[in-house]
Parts: sequence; C-alpha cells; structure tokens
Amino acid sequence: MPQIERSASIIFGDANIVIREPHPGRQPWEQEKAWERDYRNQVLKRVVQTLNRLGWTCAMPELRERDKRDQYGIAENFRRNKRVCSKGHLKADLELSGATITFQMFQNVNAPDRPDHDGRYQGKKEKHMPYLMRLEMERTRRRIRAYLCNVFSGYYFDEEWMRKHERKVGLGHLTAMERIQLHYDGSSHFKGLDWDKYKSGSWMGNNVKSADGKMLEHGQTVWFTDYEGRWQRGTALYNINNMWWVVTGPFSYTNECCFELYTTPPEHPRVKANQVRRRSRLESLMSQAAKKLDFKRAEVLKNILFPPNESLFMIWTDRHGGAYFGPGYSGYTNDTNQAGKYTRAELKPYLGDADEKEHLRAIPVRKAA
Repeated sequence: MPQIERSASIIFGDANIVIREPHPGRQPWEQEKAWERDYRNQVLKRVVQTLNRLGWTCAMPELRERDKRDQYGIAENFRRNKRVCSKGHLKADLELSGATITFQMFQNVNAPDRPDHDGRYQGKKEKHMPYLMRLEMERTRRRIRAYLCNVFSGYYFDEEWMRKHERKVGLGHLTAMERIQLHYDGSSHFKGLDWDKYKSGSWMGNNVKSADGKMLEHGQTVWFTDYEGRWQRGTALYNINNMWWVVTGPFSYTNECCFELYTTPPEHPRVKANQVRRRSRLESLMSQAAKKLDFKRAEVLKNILFPPNESLFMIWTDRHGGAYFGPGYSGYTNDTNQAGKYTRAELKPYLGDADEKEHLRAIPVRKAA
C-alpha cells in the first residue's frame, strides 16, 4: 500500500503519546483552516480508528450550555479537535492543538494525590497505574505508533529526543551511567574528566573524605547504607561539592554525601546499620507501654535496650525553659516518660564523669519516678 506523504516525530511521555508535525507557519485564514482540516482527517481520525479497533470508546466532549450561544463557532471548532476516550477503568484525552496531537491516558483506581477528575491531574501517571492498566496503556500507544509510522512516509519514533529530555532510567530508557553522563554534559562544574586535576583544587579537601577517613577516588567501589540501614555497594562518581553519584546497578543509582560512603566493606554486611533508629523506636515503644501501665511489656523492652540492673539516667538542661533530652540526644521534652534514657557511659559526651556540668544534670530514672 502506498504511503501518504506526511512527516512528524512521535514521542512517548508519562502515559501518553505525542505526534508533532512541523507547522506550516502563518498563512491566510482559509489555507490554515484547510491544513488543519487535512491534519484532522488524515491523522486524528486514524488515531480514533486505531483506538476503536483496540476496544476503546471515543466521543467528542459535550458542548457546555454557555458554548451553545457562541455565534462564531469557536467552541464547536475546538470540540471537533478533541475526543474523550475510555476502555474499562482506563481513561484518556485525545486532542489536536496546532500541529501537535496528544493522547494522554490516566486512571483513578490508584491516584493517591489527585483522584478527582478521574485522576487526570495525578502526577507520575505511569508509576501509579496498576500493572494490567500499565500494560494496556503501553500496548495502546505502541499500536498507534506502529500504525502511523506504516501509513505516513515521514513519521518516525524520536528516541534520541526522549533520551535527552525525558531522562528516564530503566529498561528501554537510559542506563544509570548514561543518565549521569547527561548530567555531566549539562554541568558547568565537573564533567567527568581530568579527575586528578579537579581533585587537587583547594575547595576539594572535605569533598573527598569518606566516612572512614580515607580519600575517595572517582570511579572506585564504595559501601553505604540505604534509608532502612541495609548495606549497599556501588561505584562512586563525583557530582558536585561533597555529593557523589553511586551506581548500584545497570538502572539504579543514588546521590550520597562523601561522609556517608565507606571505602572498605563492612564486617557484617548482612546486619543492618540502623542502631540509632532501632534505639529510638524501642524507647518510644517502652514509653508507650509505661504510659498504658503495661509494665510487663515495658520491662521486656527495657531488657532488650539495656543490660539488666544497669543504672539509667535522664539528662536535664536548664535551657529551653528547663527540659529533658529526648531519645538519642535529639529534641527536648518535659515528660519524664518520653525523655531519653541513658547509661552512665552514654552520659560522657555531655557530662564526662560528673553528674552535673554547667547547665546540664544527670537525673537517675528511679529518682525521677
């Protein structure tokens, strides 16, 4: 079958497909309307036909009451360039605007931020789509792309534009290294080259010092913990200031401070490094149990946190209107139940071996009770 002579680039966005033809520019009114009519008849209607074959229902939006009084037909003209589409719980807006046709899909089965308007304004639409809906969304836009590229001689899928502008990382998109290279290409600081020269700058002293006191090198293997305290391993690539990209897999990377990176592997990589969070959580549970007069549970949690028969203290400060330190030396409270509990050894960073120093005092828990 002979192809129709039209040219356009096709790109995929967040749950959408966009068809971009070159606009002919300013023309006399009649010529401009004729071009728009041909574009609508040749391209937009073919998209609608493809959607119908795939089981979608497409209809022009209803004309609002106030638009029915439009004597110039502007509202009716806009209406002809739009379609409201649906297939089950998957919805879509099809619109021709200028030289661009956009088919935007959405749903409100899982739209935690914006369930209104059928999820039309939910951010990160693909991420929030249920699995089967995401498959249907991908199938639909790929079928539209394949059909248009077969019918029109100059239609093509602009992968290069998507890679540079969407910057998505994942299968079918950028790898982690390619994404970081795009960052280097747009950076006015470190470009990923001449590391030996760049690291010798006077400003780099504290930007290359690791958590274990060693000097980090661009491209070396490092270890760090994620938000849950699990140990991760990756390749460190310098970013800016004291921030480093860490590539943890073909399609995964993170941005970490130099003082969160270790140059040597942990002694026990399978053990979480979440002692601070663990301590805070257990102290919170112990306080809740004591508040509910569940002293048996509070005793069990205390024995998990501290050695049996260990003397415990709270730290009182005369500042902030008089208050106790919170758990982990963090925050202040006037409630002895919610105050942080510390062993004698844990008092040393603030009190040394004394029970009182400047505005601070060690208060035995038994005495406060």
